[in-house]
Amino acid sequence: MKETTLCPRLSKAMELIGKRWTGLILYQLLDGPQRFNEIESALPVSGRLLSERLKELEKEGIVERRVYTDVPVKVEYSLTDKGRGLKDAIAGIEQWSKVWLS
Repeated sequence: MKETTLCPRLSKAMELIGKRWTGLILYQLLDGPQRFNEIESALPVSGRLLSERLKELEKEGIVERRVYTDVPVKVEYSLTDKGRGLKDAIAGIEQWSKVWLS
């Protein structure tokens, strides 16, 4: 049997964006900065899991969390340049799904 070796970067990328809801969170943020409750109401995901995924994406430098010190405090999430770099990949997956999935 032929042995294959995966590129460690590809493996890490697939592990990161392949987590449940991560791709849809990224897709949602392609529309621009959004507050937590906007993302939560757009996706059928629990607040706890959404918070966990946003923290992971922030740690990887894909999502930026911006806090505005207005009263009440306002928090927005947006894609960084690194996150916006996924736009073509996400669009490609969206296009593939239209052709191949029912």
